[in-house]
Amino acid sequence: MKKLLIIPMLLLATACQQKSPTPMTDEEKKFTFSPVGKLTPTKSGQGRNGDNYIYAPGIRFPIESAPAYLNSQVYGIGGLYGAKGSLCDEKNYQYPWHDNYCEKRRWGMPLCPGGKGHQGVDIRTATCEKKKYYAVAVEDGTITYIGKYTVKLRGKSGRTYRYLHLDSPSVLVKRGAKVSRGDKLGLVSNNMGSTKTSIHLHFDMKETIKIDGKSTKVYVPPYTSLVDAYKRLLRGNP
Repeated sequence: MKKLLIIPMLLLATACQQKSPTPMTDEEKKFTFSPVGKLTPTKSGQGRNGDNYIYAPGIRFPIESAPAYLNSQVYGIGGLYGAKGSLCDEKNYQYPWHDNYCEKRRWGMPLCPGGKGHQGVDIRTATCEKKKYYAVAVEDGTITYIGKYTVKLRGKSGRTYRYLHLDSPSVLVKRGAKVSRGDKLGLVSNNMGSTKTSIHLHFDMKETIKIDGKSTKVYVPPYTSLVDAYKRLLRGNP
């Protein structure tokens, strides 16, 4: 006769209990973001509203550590077309995030409402200090270009990522180098050659998608992908 396996009720109850969710961090509680495509201020142009598709799922956030603030550099306080004041104004370093993909620019952009616009988004680091915070690889891949203030990464996914305004002497990679997700690339600065700009990282993504039935490699909206990546960074799971 087979013996019956008796599980004490206390152990059974313990096994059935679900783990309590990890409490939110203080930074998670603070983090807010405006809807995709909503440019602020309104004079900065027309964004790509309603495109909530995550074009680069699972990428790492391109700045090594939080907090970081995604907003307009040109139309922000102290910017070329922004309110008067310092680029280091505390209002430039606070939530909510604001999308600035498709912001007014002269670049041809087929996914932008006006056919022209900002090719990516601008991200301020935790503080208004240059050469302090690292930009990092968002996925495994190969470095394909090193410029005066630019690093290009071709990911295993086939997407190409650009990092602009890095401090040239701090760049740790060379053309042709293989990098892993999270590897340091260089320090965020205000380097734009002879052109003045704020301390920030310009980040954009280029991939092949179908437009009017034709496969075309274009700069795609990074905002929702970065919101997703930033949430994971804040959870300690970048």
